[in-house]
Amino acid sequence: MKQLNNSDLEVKRIKRPVKVLQFGEGNFLRAFVDWIIDTANEKGVIDTSVAVVSPRFKYNPTIQNLEKQDCLYNVCLEGVENGTPKKETRLITSLEKAFSPTEHPEEYAVIIESPELRFVISNTTEQGIKYDEDDATKLCAATFPGKVAALLHHRYKHFNGDKDKGLIFLSCELSENNAARLLEYVTKHAENAGFEKEFIDWVNNSCIFCDTLVDRIVSGYSEDSVKEIEKEKGYEDKALVKGELYHLWVIGGEKADKVKEELPLDKAGLNVYFLPSVKEFRDKKVRILNGAHTGMVALSILAGNNTVFEAFSDPEINKFVNLFIEREVIPVIDEDPKELKEFSEEILERFYNPYINHQLRSIALNSLSKWETRNYPTLKDNWTKLNKLADLSVFTFAALLAMYAPDSPFTPEDKPEHVALIKESWNDNDLKSTVATILDSDIFSENFGKEIPGFLEKATEYLTSIRKNGIRKALTDVLEGK
Repeated sequence: MKQLNNSDLEVKRIKRPVKVLQFGEGNFLRAFVDWIIDTANEKGVIDTSVAVVSPRFKYNPTIQNLEKQDCLYNVCLEGVENGTPKKETRLITSLEKAFSPTEHPEEYAVIIESPELRFVISNTTEQGIKYDEDDATKLCAATFPGKVAALLHHRYKHFNGDKDKGLIFLSCELSENNAARLLEYVTKHAENAGFEKEFIDWVNNSCIFCDTLVDRIVSGYSEDSVKEIEKEKGYEDKALVKGELYHLWVIGGEKADKVKEELPLDKAGLNVYFLPSVKEFRDKKVRILNGAHTGMVALSILAGNNTVFEAFSDPEINKFVNLFIEREVIPVIDEDPKELKEFSEEILERFYNPYINHQLRSIALNSLSKWETRNYPTLKDNWTKLNKLADLSVFTFAALLAMYAPDSPFTPEDKPEHVALIKESWNDNDLKSTVATILDSDIFSENFGKEIPGFLEKATEYLTSIRKNGIRKALTDVLEGK
């Protein structure tokens, strides 16, 4: 079967200016941001294309496949709308190029120096926006904030500090205050690199950093579904992405209205909002949807489930997640409890989408940082607001450690040094010491055991139960309050 490329287009592809540099070639951004931009292009409310690089600048298989396919790929969306099954497949034409800046530094410099470039969109996972020592004098710096500092300084010098040549950053990472933290770390890298004060002023005054909240479940796909779509299209698509129909993008900040003027995505009939702050949406979405995902993924994998649909069809896991949200999540979000309950019911209903093959393994990627970002705030608020140790949250942490155990059937995809540290610290004869060592390490930014009284002891109790009796018995005991 022939491979998808420009020759397969029925109409001539429209050449659009590259106004967006995207850090992230993964399934989510391509099924969400690039789908949104493609739709808005078609509706005529914007006119832009996207240049894509991987956050680590690697020439990885996805970048290679996109390159071979002239940056064309399909997004298949499936779900239930108004009680009726619905499926739609869209050929995405919004990507202009996908490449590795390490392999093609000259091409990267051309994009940075382009007067048409206006937006930088990123999804570098929760691990991406953090501060580590780096050399921001090099365009191919090691960290994402370091890369941004280098990129901006190069652009600043190229345009001689022109105040109109700043960029707008839309950070799609699920960490709280994602763009605000990115700006903080970019500034720190600039100072450490000895960049001029005028440049730092330019970053703060000519650039816009917007926190954003993103929401669409993007899943893997079965071999059968790929064959079905490829048979329908008549070509092979190595970059195919599958997701749900629902989408939500909240773009927030003091200058959100300015961003709306330049990127009026809402005018295309898309579920995109520009607000002074994303906090209200974020607290609900991240803690309920993402918190439920991350909270249940370890115990679901240990229980033998492979997909979200399987997990929520499992009576005990279903009950656990519903109790977790009802008892520990909703009570600490400062909004109307009735509205939160309705919101959570809508969220949980999306988990029952039989058309989405959402693999638990993909949710489990970088679970350590995800748990701290998505679940620890709920645990902490239960203690600070209600003076209560959130037992179910602690159980999800114990299950997480059990999933990372040396003899676990699951192979974690996480920072190698963190996975190695857990394995080296593991001692089934002294699990309290094991948990304490992990908490005292640099895996997490906070020591939950010191911040939350009783956390270490309860986590040890639950981990011991899981290791001794298995996840099923341990889960049953928790649900029965034992």
